[in-house]
Amino acid sequence: MNEKTNDPKADGGATSHPPGEQIEEFGEHPLEWDEPANNRKAPDERASISRPSEKDDDRKLVTGEAKYTADYEKQFPDLAHAAVVRSEIQHGRVTDIKTSEAEAMDGVYTVLTPWSDAVPNAKYTSAGQSYPEPSPWDMNVLNEHVRYIGDPIAAIAAEDAETAEAAAKAIEVQYEEYDYVLDPEEAFSENAPQLFDENEVENKIVGHDYDRNRMSHIEGEIGDVEATLKREDVHVHETAWETIRQSHAQVEKHTSLAYTDEDNRHVLITSTQVPNHTRRQLAHLFDIPIRDIRIKKPRVGGGFGGKQAMVVEPIPLALSLAAERPVMYEASREEEFYAMRSRHPMTVRARSAVTDDGQIEAIELYALSNTGAYGSHGMTVAGNVGSKPLPLYSKVPNVRFEADIVHTNTPQTGAMRGYGAPQGTLALEGHLDEVARDLDLDPVGFRQRHYMEVGDLDKIAGMMGGEGAERRIRSCGLDDCIARGKEAIGWDNVEQPDADHLHRGIGMALSAQGTGVAGDELGAAQLMMNEDGSFHLQVGGVDIGTGADTAFIQIAAEVLGVDETDIVIRSSDTDITPFDYGAYASSTTYISGMAVKKAAEDAKERILYWGSKLLDEPVANLDTGNGEVYSDGTKNSVSLEEIGYEAAYGDEEREQILGKGTHCTEESPPPFAAQFVDVTVNEETGEFEVNKMAVAVDCGVAINPGMAEGQVEGANHMSYEMAVNDGITIDDEGRVEVRDFDDYAFPTAAESPPIESILVETHEPTGPFGAKSVAEVPTNTVPPALSNAICEAVGVRIYNMPITAAKIKRELDERDD
Repeated sequence: MNEKTNDPKADGGATSHPPGEQIEEFGEHPLEWDEPANNRKAPDERASISRPSEKDDDRKLVTGEAKYTADYEKQFPDLAHAAVVRSEIQHGRVTDIKTSEAEAMDGVYTVLTPWSDAVPNAKYTSAGQSYPEPSPWDMNVLNEHVRYIGDPIAAIAAEDAETAEAAAKAIEVQYEEYDYVLDPEEAFSENAPQLFDENEVENKIVGHDYDRNRMSHIEGEIGDVEATLKREDVHVHETAWETIRQSHAQVEKHTSLAYTDEDNRHVLITSTQVPNHTRRQLAHLFDIPIRDIRIKKPRVGGGFGGKQAMVVEPIPLALSLAAERPVMYEASREEEFYAMRSRHPMTVRARSAVTDDGQIEAIELYALSNTGAYGSHGMTVAGNVGSKPLPLYSKVPNVRFEADIVHTNTPQTGAMRGYGAPQGTLALEGHLDEVARDLDLDPVGFRQRHYMEVGDLDKIAGMMGGEGAERRIRSCGLDDCIARGKEAIGWDNVEQPDADHLHRGIGMALSAQGTGVAGDELGAAQLMMNEDGSFHLQVGGVDIGTGADTAFIQIAAEVLGVDETDIVIRSSDTDITPFDYGAYASSTTYISGMAVKKAAEDAKERILYWGSKLLDEPVANLDTGNGEVYSDGTKNSVSLEEIGYEAAYGDEEREQILGKGTHCTEESPPPFAAQFVDVTVNEETGEFEVNKMAVAVDCGVAINPGMAEGQVEGANHMSYEMAVNDGITIDDEGRVEVRDFDDYAFPTAAESPPIESILVETHEPTGPFGAKSVAEVPTNTVPPALSNAICEAVGVRIYNMPITAAKIKRELDERDD
């Protein structure tokens, strides 16, 4: 047996756990899907979908007419502004808060502490997830026990933001300080400072061990990996990878405005991805009936997962109740970096057993995830480290995944675009490239032998008993993605630079994601026809800048055969729009879009009924198109306007034409991506230049190709940042070193390499008109592809992100010594 490792802590970092029980064989799923006939349209038959229609909000955005949460302050002349006092120590207990000076200041309306009557003392999780939340209830609105520099301790409402900030600075906090721990490996040791007592957490998650700061432990296995690794006929490779603490870096900061309306109901205008989850969580926290809370989402200036949480909403609501006036809290840019959310930094170790001829017999991933001070999204993100990348190689017979999610006295982490898949993809795709290189195998052909094909039964995604269980692959464009990506990057024609110290290489990586959360999604829509044949579409689905509202309009227009301008959309107001889980897990177009399609079909059924009455023809002979109901046989037609007036004002019968649609599914079809990166490396300095990135994505049928390409490019840029940026760095005392965008220094558009986005159309029969997700899968692939490209160019590999010239030079020097 041949062994290889780059990790000196490989035997000591992870705890030893008995192998998980072997999962039972899944029952067979038929490849066929009971797909409605109208769901599959040839390209030349599509009227609205597959067209690069202008985003519904584009003109409002470029003219400044779009309204974000902070723009609503002018509607409230008695509005108060909020400020938050946050912990200045890493770990300890607040023993006293002196508020008298702040309370005496002119313009201060109220000051709240953990002991104030208006502040709930209930535990909750900020994670914007379905009920019951798969995250522990370990948070308080304001904290007596503080666990990181930035934990909220007190809150102030004042007549303006300047007064609120001045009052916050006037508050004195006294602490009893405790020992703290910043490193997850150290936090997991038996003698580390303990962040939580058992009685400080409700809704504990599987595998928790708070004596060792472990929020959760998860594992799953197919076959017998350990026995396979011991076989004499395999090569065993082991690698370890580290990822950064990445910021969402949304342009719009977390902002929330709370008030009580004339009916004594509590309203929040708030920048959120999850209006209905936020409403439910606030009802729990403040002991208010759900009916008495209204969440209104205006335009959102970026989410990326950072607003898939109830991050700030409880504070303005508590202040509003105490001050008896509207209160708005807008986080500062500094708070965004040290007190909101970030991507989970992780160490991921990969092991594999591969035969001489390149057959992968076993793959194992182990993730140690730093969830920070609190456990929001901790288990589910870590689970995706395995359940997203590993299923890509469905033909591997022995697969194991294990993860420990550990608390440290660092800022809390949360959901972020890719949701664990970037960390797992870096480890798996970098590891497979190293195996291929070591065994002198073609890195593309090596992968192609083992990856998914249409018809495969994906057991790996379901081995944890969660998302994607028993998933049958009904669409897969990986072959085309690879072929088109190779052509775009010039894979077969790499010309080396003339200078001897410059070396060029191309690296590649593959990725799979999910489309919604199988068995745990719900979207609804309602479509109301007006007398003039126009429509009002009401959806709970949340547009966070992605163009979801536009996609919904296109789907409805395609069903109804009307112009998109005839549909007015209203989304994400819990009082007037239908229920929806929110914008996350790449579910919006797939889940909410299918609800829109069903609502449009429901309305169309009644439109055809009225068309039949007016034309005196059977419904079976009729269809809609060009704003009318027409007969293919007689060529007679009637406009939707005539139908609208007849339905509303007719003599014998009257009806409000109203379509309703609800959608949930056990399916979570994966989109696929093939990433290619072309890089030139200076072996004298380690400096490198990315010449081009190309990423080909199978997202099924793109409802709006222009928006889909924008999502691919934005995701790839975020992935590039993950590969070359330091992220949110923390010093030895637990203080975040990044305070603004200048400190964060992510690559600007001018500093980023050219990105060629390629949409590869397949047809996913479970999605609306064949669509599946697109916005996350290209987020996963640049770090491993760039690491692979550098290794191809100069023969050294960077395992710990970010990839820098200094690291490359150090590896080159060590290789040459």
